[in-house]
Amino acid sequence: MKDSRCKKWPSNSCTLPEEACSPLIFPKLCGDTKSWFALYVQVKHEKEVVRRLDQKSIDCFLPLMECWSKRLDRRKRITLPLFPGYVFVHTVLDNYTNVNILKTPGALSILKNSEGPLPIPVYQIENLQTILNSSKSLDLHPYLKEGEWVRVIRGPLSGCVGILKRHAPKKGRLVVSVDCIRQSVSVELDVEDVEATIPPPGTSPVS
Repeated sequence: MKDSRCKKWPSNSCTLPEEACSPLIFPKLCGDTKSWFALYVQVKHEKEVVRRLDQKSIDCFLPLMECWSKRLDRRKRITLPLFPGYVFVHTVLDNYTNVNILKTPGALSILKNSEGPLPIPVYQIENLQTILNSSKSLDLHPYLKEGEWVRVIRGPLSGCVGILKRHAPKKGRLVVSVDCIRQSVSVELDVEDVEATIPPPGTSPVS
C-alpha cells in the first residue's frame, strides 16, 4: 500500500523519489515551494561543499569576492567566500532533502529559529547576485537593520533594495544584508539612481 504520508508536489518544485515522501519539516516556515536557506559549513570547505551539493543536483549559491593572497613570496588575486562558513541552498526543505544536505561532508547545520529552518527573503539573495554580477566593487559592512531604505532604479544595480548611507551630496553607499546571518556588504552609487521605498517584509533579524 502506498504510504499515506506521501503528497503530490507542485509542478514547479523539485522532484523527490517516492521513498522520500514525508511531511515537510516545520511547514509553517518552509512551505511546499523552493526557498533559500543558509547552510552553515566548515570554514575553508565552502567550495567543496558546493561541489558536492551540485553533484546531488541541489541548487546552491556561494557568494565570492576577489582579494589579494596573503602569501609573502608572491601576491596574486584569489576568490574567497564573501561570508566564510556559509553556503545558500535553494530547495523544498522536506525531511529527505534536509538529511541529504546535512550528510554532505563539510555541512554542519541549516540556520533556524525556535520554529525551525528559516527561509531567506528572495530579495536578499537577488541583491547579492546583482551586485556580484555588476562591475561594482563591494566591501564588507557592519550589519545594519535600520536606516533610509531605497530601491535602485537605474544602472547595473537596478532592482537592488537596501539601506542608503550618504557620504556626499550626490554619493552614497548601498548597504544590503542577509538578516539571518547578520552580515552586510556595501557598494558605492549615485544618490540620483535610487528612490525611497518602504522596508521589505521579513527584514527583521531573528533573535
